[in-house]
Amino acid sequence: MHVPVMLAECLEYLEIKPDGVYLDATTGLGGHSGAIARRLTTGTLYSCDRDAESLEMAKRATADCAARIRYCHTPFSRIAESISQWGESLETKGPQLDGLLADLGVSRFQLTAEERGFSFLADGPLDMRMNRAEGPTAADFVNQLAVHELADLIYKLGEERRSRQIAQSIVRARPIQTTGHLAKVIAGAAHRTGSIHPATQTFMALRMAVNSELEEIESLLQALPQLVKPGGRAVFLTFHSIEDRLVKQAFQALARADEAEILTRHVVKPSQEEVRGNPPSRSAKLRAIKLLPRKN
Repeated sequence: MHVPVMLAECLEYLEIKPDGVYLDATTGLGGHSGAIARRLTTGTLYSCDRDAESLEMAKRATADCAARIRYCHTPFSRIAESISQWGESLETKGPQLDGLLADLGVSRFQLTAEERGFSFLADGPLDMRMNRAEGPTAADFVNQLAVHELADLIYKLGEERRSRQIAQSIVRARPIQTTGHLAKVIAGAAHRTGSIHPATQTFMALRMAVNSELEEIESLLQALPQLVKPGGRAVFLTFHSIEDRLVKQAFQALARADEAEILTRHVVKPSQEEVRGNPPSRSAKLRAIKLLPRKN
């Protein structure tokens, strides 16, 4: 069952106008998209995702309001291009969006589908690509990187202090082609010290590297003034410190340049009630801004 994270808070900060134009940059399984589209009358929602399989599932989940949705199979870095293909040129008309939402979490579908290779909870091919039609897999990274490159990746993206010993164990165990094999190798190199599985941070780092997630997030953040019109809002949901730091710094930079007003002076977190009902939401953080008219 898909439960959209902090749905009420997202809708509150977006301030949905029935005739507005909105973008869900990470449609996932369609929870947020459906809630936005059902509040529109003559408005339009662009529902974008780089994962084609998730997007197809979202289409089914939002079939009742599909007349108000334009679905786009695209990563963050090509969103402006995708919107322009619908005839609403951002170059000639300027920013078109009244609101933008980006939920940067991995969907439950991706984590539980064995063939996608995102999780060590079930054994499957070591893939981890959001878009399975392009790019290297996690197996390519694990089996081809030099030990120091692998250690740096795990340390920087996974914030894993045991990165060097993990990388050395991975290199010794090559070739590694499945999530189960990789998790076993990591567990042998870095023993569990608490409730978190020792492979958690390494798997996260590999997923982020495979999908160039930080670069994609930075691309979307840089494009906000070209996408969201003055008075429009941008809402980001993050799930770990690296993502949150990127969003926070980008919002602060826009505010210093008088291009945006920060609406969340303190990061917004899910309520205890939501965490009890939807445990994956526990690490979520919400930040929102309102775009301001650009000075000449």
